Amino acid sequence: MTTVHNAARSQTNYASDRLRPVRIWLYAMAGLVLLMVVVGGITRLTESGLSITSWKPISGIIPPLNDAQWQAEFEAYKQIPQFTVDNSWMGVNDFKVIFFWEFVHRLLGRLLGVAFLAPFLVFLVQKRFTPQLAWPLFGLFVLGGFQGLLGWWMVSSGLSELTSVSQYRLAAHLTAALTLFLALIYVPRSLEPGRVPGLEPARNIGWAAVLLLLIILQIGAGAFVAGLDAGMGYNTWPLMDGALVPNGLAIMQPVWKNLFENAMTVQFIHRTIAYVIVAYVAVMVWQQRDAGDFAGVHGWLPRIGFLVLLQVILGIGTLVMHVPTSLAVGHQALAFMLAGVTMAYIADMRRAGRATP
Repeated sequence: MTTVHNAARSQTNYASDRLRPVRIWLYAMAGLVLLMVVVGGITRLTESGLSITSWKPISGIIPPLNDAQWQAEFEAYKQIPQFTVDNSWMGVNDFKVIFFWEFVHRLLGRLLGVAFLAPFLVFLVQKRFTPQLAWPLFGLFVLGGFQGLLGWWMVSSGLSELTSVSQYRLAAHLTAALTLFLALIYVPRSLEPGRVPGLEPARNIGWAAVLLLLIILQIGAGAFVAGLDAGMGYNTWPLMDGALVPNGLAIMQPVWKNLFENAMTVQFIHRTIAYVIVAYVAVMVWQQRDAGDFAGVHGWLPRIGFLVLLQVILGIGTLVMHVPTSLAVGHQALAFMLAGVTMAYIADMRRAGRATP
């Protein structure tokens, strides 16, 4: 991030007008990543992610076009444990439904690659940015490609022994998507022309950075909840299994496995991090109100507070209603939006510069 930030600040001095299309392009890429996250959430909730059992980066862009091709795809799906254990009731028409979501998810991934590389090359030829900025931007393209590899690595975990993908690989895949999304927010925000008036104490940037780390940790914890279907149990709030701290959080040995493989513990951790984030943001808002107001760069803070409260409401609703797809997908998408707004807040404070604490 530091390389991008320094490159951005050097360029906005002389070419800010030429960078506007670049900013729009990067924000559009962030929107496309968010759309992929939404479709990926639907894919996970409908258990569609294992419907395509092979990885064909080029030819896979074409779906089955006739009955014979559909039957071939269905026969391949019949060979994996998810079909034999969970979905042996399916016919080919049922299979087409789950195939659709996984196909669209992969198609969006390919579209993201093309939509990034083609404008990047055009802007490079037009010299809208220097090599100092071009290399970090190309790094985002590589990160996107790595995300595709992670996706297949995740899917492959459910093709031989498991009936769903590994929660560890799901968490890695989602966290990588989040990293790409945050970079696509930070870079164009850093490329905004001019500087934000005033100086920001380093402690303010530190507070926001810790918040961002908490949100990232929470999204990763949410991936474990999704991977273990932990949200399908203990569907009450604020009590969990009849207590604020339920029994059975450490029944697995070794104890560390409970953090990642015990559905009760995983859900409890997700709830606890949410409480920490709410309290942390409340302190941030209180401190800023006490220090002055929410003018300028701190206009982001009330928005962050609102998104946190909305996210809590969505999370509770998702839990007590036994994880309906609409609420669960909205909960995941809003988590990314909250992380993106927090990153924009950090970027703006860095553009304002730093004052002594």
